[in-house]
Amino acid sequence: MPVAARRLPSWAWVTGLTAGAIVAVGALTLQADKGERPAVTAAKPSASASASPRPPASRPSAPAKAAVPEGSGTGRRIVYSLQQRRVWLVDADDAARRTFLVWPGTVDPDPGNYTISLRKDATTGSDGVEIQHIVYFTVKSGVNIAFSNAVDGASPNPAAGAQTGGIRMATADGSALWAFGATGTKVRVVN
Repeated sequence: MPVAARRLPSWAWVTGLTAGAIVAVGALTLQADKGERPAVTAAKPSASASASPRPPASRPSAPAKAAVPEGSGTGRRIVYSLQQRRVWLVDADDAARRTFLVWPGTVDPDPGNYTISLRKDATTGSDGVEIQHIVYFTVKSGVNIAFSNAVDGASPNPAAGAQTGGIRMATADGSALWAFGATGTKVRVVN
């Protein structure tokens, strides 16, 4: 006489699949961390033809090669200059692997040391723009401060009176920062 097959409860399947996914993501993270680093670029982000692009005249002029700011720390880190509106991806040997201009929101982080606390693949920004490669590193006055790029590459002006903490960048720069900035990566904000 045949014996009835026992089914695994659904929680067992979910637990097993979740554990497998965590192991796979961890392995991919280690593999990506050992990969080639992006090259330094001084490319200026350009606004797309969106409904309300930020006028290029509001952007500071970009030096041909911007040096990593003095006093921005040591080791592998992301450096963000409030005055220059520029980000550097700095490797463990203190060499800038990439630098680019950004479009800050209306709420600036205070100068200081932070770490990347959360990453999201994609969402809708507080300004209603579809964004991707969101890398959160602090909160100020109840507003989340994060690096991201608009999916369509736009650099819209923040809505009048809205408090936004998104530091937007060109799509290619957003991809590079996403690859560089794992959770726990240091972020140094300087004036």
